[in-house]
Amino acid sequence: MTREKKIRIGVIAGGLLLVYMTFYTTRETEFALITQFGRPVRTVVNAGLHVKWPFQSILRFDRRLRIYNPRPSEFLTRDKKNLVIENYVAWRIDDPDRFLRSVGDTASAEMRLHDIIWSGLSAALGTLDLESLVSASADKVQAAAMLDTLTTQADLTALDQYGIRVVDVRIKRLNLPEQNKQSVFARMRAERGRIAMQYRAEGEEQALVIRANADREKEAILSAAYKDAETIRGEGDAEATRIYGQAYSKNPHFYRLVRTLDSYKKVLDDKTTIILNSDSAFLKVLTQGDAGAK
Repeated sequence: MTREKKIRIGVIAGGLLLVYMTFYTTRETEFALITQFGRPVRTVVNAGLHVKWPFQSILRFDRRLRIYNPRPSEFLTRDKKNLVIENYVAWRIDDPDRFLRSVGDTASAEMRLHDIIWSGLSAALGTLDLESLVSASADKVQAAAMLDTLTTQADLTALDQYGIRVVDVRIKRLNLPEQNKQSVFARMRAERGRIAMQYRAEGEEQALVIRANADREKEAILSAAYKDAETIRGEGDAEATRIYGQAYSKNPHFYRLVRTLDSYKKVLDDKTTIILNSDSAFLKVLTQGDAGAK
């Protein structure tokens, strides 16, 4: 290989190396921190192809959301009850420059977050009673508001000191030491019993109101029905009297005969025994026939 050819190959290799050291790309999921002799120069947040000086270096930081799961810790409430709490922290890098200068890596960042969250939880739980965290009544539980406040405070501290954005702090599991479980369960049973008694009392009150309304409606219906029945009965009796009067005025003899025979149907049967005088008006039709009805 000639000397000229070697020089040409060296120039091409040097050019490729220069291009490699000058151009770089970033993804949507990362920050690129450009450093010059170990000192941060600028932060690249836009994805795509970028240019830097060959003597500058690139540090890449994942900008996606991370979940930190601290080990369960024991805390003390205001009413001196111990709680074992397992929580998680959602966080991400917001300022790579400050993050690099203050903590440097993810493990160190999570150690700082652990201190911030632990102290915040300890202070917040120290202002609340156990009933504010564990209760049968949803309106008494203040855990959500406490965690929202803790998230805001932790975010301000972590962002200012470490360039970390704390997105959310939540409790995954809340447990009790054995010495506290029985008292909590007894309180929960008493609370449920109180609610059950309240529901029963309300139900009995509603039942009394319903029964009273039903009795009042029944009396009103019976009164109206009795009134209608008496009216109809009176009208029927009046009509019957009118018909009887017409029949009697047309043929009194026949009317008396029919009425007498009707009375026989009602009074006499195969088991009836009647002892009357021979001249009784009731027996004239039986003894004298049609003449007895005159």
